[in-house]
Amino acid sequence: MIFSGHCSQMWRFCVLIVCCVISPLGIAEWHSASRDIMGTRITLTFWEDDTQRASDISQTVFAEFTRLDQLLSPYIASSELSRINREAAKGPINISVEVMRLLDKALYFGKLTDGAFDISFASLGRFYNYREGQKPTAEQWQIFRAAIDYRKIQLDRKQGTVFFAHPKLAIDLGGIAKGYAVDKAIEILDQQGITNASISAGGDSRLLGDKQGKPWVVGIKHPRAAKDNANDSNTALILLLSNTAISTSGDYERYFMDPDSGERIHHIIKPQSGRSASGVMSVSILGAQGFDTDPLSTSVFVMGVDRGLALINRLPGFDAVIIDSRGKVHYSQGLVAP
Repeated sequence: MIFSGHCSQMWRFCVLIVCCVISPLGIAEWHSASRDIMGTRITLTFWEDDTQRASDISQTVFAEFTRLDQLLSPYIASSELSRINREAAKGPINISVEVMRLLDKALYFGKLTDGAFDISFASLGRFYNYREGQKPTAEQWQIFRAAIDYRKIQLDRKQGTVFFAHPKLAIDLGGIAKGYAVDKAIEILDQQGITNASISAGGDSRLLGDKQGKPWVVGIKHPRAAKDNANDSNTALILLLSNTAISTSGDYERYFMDPDSGERIHHIIKPQSGRSASGVMSVSILGAQGFDTDPLSTSVFVMGVDRGLALINRLPGFDAVIIDSRGKVHYSQGLVAP
C-alpha cells in the first residue's frame, strides 16, 4: 500500500530515498547520469540548458565522489582511512583537515547518542561478510569486542592528530561518508549556478531547489519488498520535498539469514553488543544536510523507536520516519501522519 505523506513546516518538499530520481525524457534541459562509486549507485539529475556544460558538471561531481572514495574507503589500502587503521593504535598520527572534520563530527554524534553511533564498530564489524553469510568467530568476538568504544578515539585538534587508545580498534566511516559526499556534490552544483537538482548515493539523497515548480516526489522503500519488484508495492510511503537532505538506513540492503537461528544478520551494528540492531526495519531522517542526516539515521535505527524519536524531537530542524519490525510507521512531531 502507498501512503501519501503530507508534511508540515519545512518538510513541504520531496526526495527520492531509495529509488533513483527519474528525469522526464522529453525535456532537453533535464540531465541525468549515474555511476557506481563508494560501493553504491550515484545518481545525479539537474536542470541545465547547455548539454556540454551539463556533461562537464556531471564529470566534476563524479570525480568528487571518486576522490572521497580514495580518501575514506576501508577497502583501499592507500586510503587515509586505511592508514589510520594501520597506524593510529601505535601512537598519534597526523591526518588531513578533511578527515579530522569527519572524525570530529562522528565523535560528536557518538556523544550525542550515548554511543548508538560509533565508528569503532568496525573493530568487530569488519569480520562480518554479508555476501558469504559469515559472522565473526568466537575467538574474534573475544579479542575485538572490547575495542568498540568511540571514546578511545582521541583527537588532538590543535596538533591535527588521531590516536587509538586500544590496540585492536578500527574505524569505518560508512555511516557518515556518503551523507558528506552528497553535500559536497551539492556544493559543486551550487557553485556552477545549478538551482534545481537531485543527488543520491544509495540511501542518502539531497535536493537543491524543487523540480521546476513542483516538489520532488520521494518514495521510502518497503523494507520487505522483493529486490526485483519494480512496481508500486516496492514503496511504503511517499513524501514531497525540496531543498533538503534525506537519509535512510534499513536492514534490507546488506544482510543474510542465519541458518541456525533464522535471525536477520545485517550491517547496522549495535555498538554495545556488536550484533545487528533489532526492533526497526527502516529509518529515514530529514534535515538540512547529509552530514547530519546520514549518522542520525544510523543512530535512530540503533536506538529504536522510543529513544530515537525522543532524540529527533529535541533536535531542531530534523524529522524522522521509522518503520518498526512489525511494519508500523512512526513519525516525529514535525511530520503529520497520513
